[in-house]
Amino acid sequence: MLRLLLAALVGAPACVGDDTGGSATDADASSASGDPSTDGGATATASGGTSSGTSGVGPASDASSSGDASTGGGDALECGSLPLCDDFEGAAAGGPPDPGRWSVVSPNCSGAGALAIDDAVAHSGGRSLRVDGAGGYCDHVFIANEAAIAAINGTGAAVYGRLFVRFAAPLGQGHVTFMTLRDDADGGRDLRMGGQSEILMWNRESDDATLPVLSPAGIAQSLAPAAGAWVCVEFMIDGDAGELITWVDGAEVPGLHVDADPTPDVDQQWHQKPMWRPSLGDFKVGWESYAGQSMTLWIDDVALAGARIGCG
Repeated sequence: MLRLLLAALVGAPACVGDDTGGSATDADASSASGDPSTDGGATATASGGTSSGTSGVGPASDASSSGDASTGGGDALECGSLPLCDDFEGAAAGGPPDPGRWSVVSPNCSGAGALAIDDAVAHSGGRSLRVDGAGGYCDHVFIANEAAIAAINGTGAAVYGRLFVRFAAPLGQGHVTFMTLRDDADGGRDLRMGGQSEILMWNRESDDATLPVLSPAGIAQSLAPAAGAWVCVEFMIDGDAGELITWVDGAEVPGLHVDADPTPDVDQQWHQKPMWRPSLGDFKVGWESYAGQSMTLWIDDVALAGARIGCG
């Protein structure tokens, strides 16, 4: 990873006052955009109809991709061969996703968060998972899978994931999460992917480290997903090497990469634990807010594998 040439400014923590034990609040202010009350709840028909795979992000990564699944372009890996691959087409609209694959969970406490299969908006086919997350911590809701992670761990491979996500509103200033992976090597605390400062970011629950650092230089190394557009998010977590890579719409995001060398404004906080070697125990997608932002989002074509899956 290239080191930034500019001197680093001090970045804000992900959750000022956030209880790393998973408690409720974040002192950051947040815009309460994407209120599910304006969309009619998890089982309501969403406006805009079924969407094709149109995607959109803010500032573009300078990484490029070539035309195969290993680099994110071209055809993706065959769905049927993967430990987990769900397009939500087999579940009934208005109900939960396939219980053979997913558990619906609200860790620690539950509130107004809701989710259901939606047959009005989809990345592929005719259905997706719609999540209506309200602004309080206990208003979180996720679907969780452990079996696929266990299958990949059994091969000794790194864990690769892919999902398509569509946000009803832009990410706000406050910290939010839409994907987590439990790290059994870190007391069962989560690795959390979400947003803060209006960009995509990762957060380590145990010590509140952020990726990138939330300084102006760090923020510039990530990107802001456009509201109302499908975005392909891919990740790789190699527990043996202590490496994490993130791609959006097939291109690597420089600010969302942890490697062996701390880079100012990017992964320097991650290296507060110099022997970070995650052991993943589950995979969850949904919504959790620590600073008041509610959100309606749709998730589709979710997959996990021991090799890069691709967006094609």
